[in-house]
Amino acid sequence: MPNGARARPNLRPDHNGTQRAQFESNKRRIFATQEVCGICGQRVDFNIKWPDPMSPCIDHIIPVAKGGHPSDIDNLQLAHMCCNRQKSDKLTPQTRPELAAPEAVDMRDLPQTFDWKSL
Repeated sequence: MPNGARARPNLRPDHNGTQRAQFESNKRRIFATQEVCGICGQRVDFNIKWPDPMSPCIDHIIPVAKGGHPSDIDNLQLAHMCCNRQKSDKLTPQTRPELAAPEAVDMRDLPQTFDWKSL
């Protein structure tokens, strides 16, 4: 650190606080039950070890920085490290429905008749 600057302590509870044990337990559970990256949809190879960009890691679906729970299993998914880094703390269309493409209207959903005299 230049000029005697101190490193900021990591205050996230899933890194070194109260949620750490639950996060580790859920991480083992996800590694045992999932095999596809939740971000890119490709298979994750567990033989690849860190620091390789394709190594497996855990992604917070709703980032902790955006209010997501740090250790809830419903907020965790398997990911490649490079996918997780690229996603960063962004919300995806899956986590924010308003970002998703608008649903196409089917002709069957439109009224088949209209009473023009009522206008």
